[in-house]
Amino acid sequence: VQLQASGGGLVQAGGSLRLSCAASGRTDSTYAMSWFRQAPGKEREFVAAISKSGVSTDYVDSVKGRFTISRDNAKNTVYLQMNSLKPEDTAVYYCAAAPRRYIAYNAYEYNYWGQGTLVTVSS
Repeated sequence: VQLQASGGGLVQAGGSLRLSCAASGRTDSTYAMSWFRQAPGKEREFVAAISKSGVSTDYVDSVKGRFTISRDNAKNTVYLQMNSLKPEDTAVYYCAAAPRRYIAYNAYEYNYWGQGTLVTVSS
């Protein structure tokens, strides 16, 4: 499975961005999907995840109420809608796929990773 993330950019605090992650290759298997992020000098952290069906989602506390993860299985694409962005959201955002039906929270549970897309939020 190959993952291609896009949609990052520079935005002012309070603004919005939508990230996309397109999957190609062996997309016929079951995959839970997630977004992680890594800020400069910090470890990669879990941001949001969605189950294969799209019914279940979860978020890190710091983005709850501001970010929404969704997926379109017909297009093999996962999205992260980010609203009310804050400077502390600045990071490289990575999408990831895990060969399981339900949500996973740890990076080691994900077999496939996209290349990352940079989100910069100015104050």
